[in-house]
Amino acid sequence: MSESRVLIIDSDAERSAAHAAILQFIDYRPVEVRSAAEVKLSEHRPQDWIAVILGSDTDYESLERFVDWLKRDRYHPPLLVLQPYFERARTRFGLDESALLPVEAPVKYTQLNELLRRAGLLRMDRETAAVRRSGPTGNSAPMRRVRQMIAQVAPFDSTVMVTGESGTGKEVAARAIHDQSSRRDHPFVAVNCGAIPSELLESELFGHEKGAFTGAITARKGRFEMADGGTLFLDEIGDMALSMQVKILRVLQERTFERVGGTRSQRCDVRIIAATHRNLEESIIKGSFREDLYYRLNVFPIEMPPLRERLEDLPLLMDDLVKVMERNGHGQARLLPDAIHALRSYHWPGNVRELSNLFERLAVLHPGREVSAADLPRQYRGAAAAAAAPLAMAAPAVREEGRPAPNAEMIALQASRAASLTELPPEGMNLKDHIEAIEMTLIRQALEKSDGVVAHAAKLLNTRRTTLVEKLRKYGLSRDLSDDEASVDTGGDNAERIGRIRNN
Repeated sequence: MSESRVLIIDSDAERSAAHAAILQFIDYRPVEVRSAAEVKLSEHRPQDWIAVILGSDTDYESLERFVDWLKRDRYHPPLLVLQPYFERARTRFGLDESALLPVEAPVKYTQLNELLRRAGLLRMDRETAAVRRSGPTGNSAPMRRVRQMIAQVAPFDSTVMVTGESGTGKEVAARAIHDQSSRRDHPFVAVNCGAIPSELLESELFGHEKGAFTGAITARKGRFEMADGGTLFLDEIGDMALSMQVKILRVLQERTFERVGGTRSQRCDVRIIAATHRNLEESIIKGSFREDLYYRLNVFPIEMPPLRERLEDLPLLMDDLVKVMERNGHGQARLLPDAIHALRSYHWPGNVRELSNLFERLAVLHPGREVSAADLPRQYRGAAAAAAAPLAMAAPAVREEGRPAPNAEMIALQASRAASLTELPPEGMNLKDHIEAIEMTLIRQALEKSDGVVAHAAKLLNTRRTTLVEKLRKYGLSRDLSDDEASVDTGGDNAERIGRIRNN
């Protein structure tokens, strides 16, 4: 992975091996070459490495060609140049100070570790330059409100709480606040509180002194120190252990902290932006989140809307994702109108993150091609995915008292229309039958995914179990239920199981 790979270019094999050993010790993956000519540029991207360590290279022409190739990518990794060669590299390569860093020779573990940490932060900061300063992408009413709130709160140092479902772009909003604030020239440091074990989170946030615990062979800065003068983004704050919540509350109140194993208090000048997908008010009632910390964090709340509530933003989001794919060298895949219409009908439980993952998948599967609805993964085709599955078996003799059920041909025609309809046909249509055909399709898919368990299918459809059983009867699917299963038992403790819907 590019996040941990470091390229070493050094004609001195013994020195290169020593550097590789240090990198492996601190959990990086070294890639050694004796000359830049050994790097096959056509098979790599500059971002394949988090940093490049440069020692001596007698092939200056190949080295200059390699550096020129790096410079084509505005987000290229920094060059860490050994001191004897640093001045020559600075005059020849024309790189700015943030992209060309000196390394003492012989290399010291502490300095190399710190430089690689800075390289990681540098990459993160450079990538944020691609994020629009105005805020998250979209022109829908919910997103215009979000951008307005970002613009209002950015000039102040008020603590911000960003809420919303997973994948809605909470970190994008936090970065936009930072970019529009007076702290924009200082670091934006993000930490996922839910991804770090609770016993390690204190050291990650506050740093530690040498010997503070087993394995602490050197002192290390924490995220609060790294974000000094800038913004600290505490993602998934709702997953933080109660013991850590107390310590975060103290820092918010007093603006001081101590490293693990340290005795000296340090002041911190950081703006705090927190985010969570949880309902913290419910967590307070359950006792898993401190009420006093909640009120400290919830000074200026911003709620990110889910993608299903702003589907009109899909074209803009797609354009942005195509540009990101091109910039990162992933290729691109252009969506045809029928594919876009199919995606508009999808409910997007993973929100913008799911959309991004889909685009990357399509770019791999269909590089440089136009993608139609038929090329989409099945779950994204909506009603189109059901058009191939015959629905004739679903037609009973009578569905409701006094109302004959449509025959198999009519149901198939309705399903076909549900799959292909992008605008009202000239001859018009029966809206009720069309909606019922879509409902039958979704019920069938839910039953298949839940292996015929009605209670589980009802959860997928976000409806009551008893309501789903009534719909099964209405559409004639209840013939697959046994007498006991077909009974509407309001107790709800016993999961009814129906036979998997058969395909002709």
